[in-house]
Amino acid sequence: MLAAGAVVLPASAQAAQAPTSTASASLGEADIVVGGTPAQAAPIAPCDVVAGPPANSSGGTRVGSTTEYGRGETSCTRSGDGTSSAKVAGQRFETKVLRQFGGPTIRVRTYSAECRTTAKGSSGYVELGGVSGFTVPADIKPNHTLTIPGAKPGDPPMARIVLNELVVPSLPDGSLTTHTLRIVLFPEGGPGSGDIVLGTASCDPFGG
Repeated sequence: MLAAGAVVLPASAQAAQAPTSTASASLGEADIVVGGTPAQAAPIAPCDVVAGPPANSSGGTRVGSTTEYGRGETSCTRSGDGTSSAKVAGQRFETKVLRQFGGPTIRVRTYSAECRTTAKGSSGYVELGGVSGFTVPADIKPNHTLTIPGAKPGDPPMARIVLNELVVPSLPDGSLTTHTLRIVLFPEGGPGSGDIVLGTASCDPFGG
């Protein structure tokens, strides 16, 4: 099924200390095993306001024979007022990893992730458009989760997909990480395992 369009969603974390902020981002990463064969991609085109570089780009990255990230850019900045931000903009992601099991090809034409720090915490949002292989709801709440069912009734799901994934510490400290999309292969067990992540931005108002 095809779900086209763009979704922008805010998410916030609060804290109360004097800020020395950090921010980092990447186009995504992958670590999967299918049929005993591993395929990995370290964070693609990473940027970081502390460790650097402040900006990065990729002309495209293949992960094994089934998954491909298209072109994209990242940028990480710290402003004169001490706040930081990170931004990801990518395009033409595709994975065929589920096809051999009777599942769909998953495509995302454009995607982005962004976060910013404030004096009291962080905020973030994601955006994606031109999606096929699963249905995108009109209103995507943080950590919206859906499953790709098994090929036959009673089979375990092939994948769990998390949209607008928001990760915050169990003890809130103002930091957050947002992922545009996470695909977890065979979350209840099966012939594959691992995660594919699309678009990551992390901000911490007190991380520096």
